Parts: sequence; structure tokens; C-alpha cells
Amino acid sequence: MINSKNRNTLIIVGIIVILIVWAVSAYNGLVKKEVSVSDAWANVESVYQRRADLIPNLVKTVQGAADFEKGTLESVIEARSAATSVQIDAKDLTPENMAKFQQAQDNLSGALSRLMVVVERYPELKATENFRDLQAQLEGTENRINVERQKFNQTVKEYNTSVRKFPANLIAGMFSFEQKAFFKAEEGADKAPDVDFNFGK
Repeated sequence: MINSKNRNTLIIVGIIVILIVWAVSAYNGLVKKEVSVSDAWANVESVYQRRADLIPNLVKTVQGAADFEKGTLESVIEARSAATSVQIDAKDLTPENMAKFQQAQDNLSGALSRLMVVVERYPELKATENFRDLQAQLEGTENRINVERQKFNQTVKEYNTSVRKFPANLIAGMFSFEQKAFFKAEEGADKAPDVDFNFGK
């Protein structure tokens, strides 16, 4: 027969075991969601890199057009260089770092849009197979960027919710699980864009 002292000891041990099991489960859940954020970020970086990889060929193709505006090409080249130089580790997705990354990518988007506006004045360039192929690849890449950004934001939302919710936030605080920053909508993103890659097709 278990006396009251032993019963109390068993109850305390049972509570401790339950707390340990819960803590391990909460920790592993946070790790899993943090890994999901890292995977989503890798996909975002991959599609942005895909766009950057297309630009040298685009520049070479456009350079072939007679009297093409040199300043427009230079701005694209400079914006690409700046965009590819901003690298962020998935463990360091702070609002400040994300703002730098997004600003560099938005500058490149703007430079590409201006380039495409100038291309409108060169129908012989738009008619080449090489340019049409690059145009289609850029369109597809821009669409993929939007999809991966949305997936990333959703994954970050789920992770951040877990980090903040009680009682998991106790484990998050103990093991330094920090909230991650989101992609923010570009200014004017709620308005229809003035420029697209279709050129009225």
C-alpha cells in the first residue's frame, strides 16, 4: 500500500514528466516551424536569383539594338549588382534586414520596368525571338516571385503566432526563438501597374 508521502512524490514526479514532455514537444514544434521559414526563404532567394540570372542575357540582347539608351541599361546593371549584393541568412530575418533586401529588389524591379518602357520604341528588338523568349521567362519569374513571397509570409505568420502564443512563448523565450519579418506590400501595390511585360499583346 502506497502511503501519502510516496503518493505525493509520485504526483510530483508525474507532473515533472508531463512538463518535460510538453516542453520537448513545444520546442520541437518551434524548430519545425523555424525550418519551414528557412525553406520558404530559400525559395524566395531562388526565384530572385533566377531573375538576376536572366538580366545579363537581356542586357546583351538589348545592347544589340542601334542607339539604345545607354543610361537605361546602366541603371539595370547597377540595380542588379545592388540587389545581388544584399544577402540575408534565414536566422537573421529582422525588419531592418528585410527592408534592405526588399528595397534592393524593388529598385531592380523599377529599373526593369523603365527598360521595358524604352524597349517599346524599338519594334525590331521586340520582334526578335531571343527577346521574346527572355520576356516570357521574366514574366514567369515575376509571377513566381509573387507566389513565393506569399508562401513565405504565410509561413512566417504561422511561426510568429507560435512564438507569441502562451505557453509556447515561454519555451520560445528560453531558447531565443525570435519573430521573423514579413515582406511588406510595395507602395502603390493596391493600384494597377502602369507597365507590364506584355506590351499590349
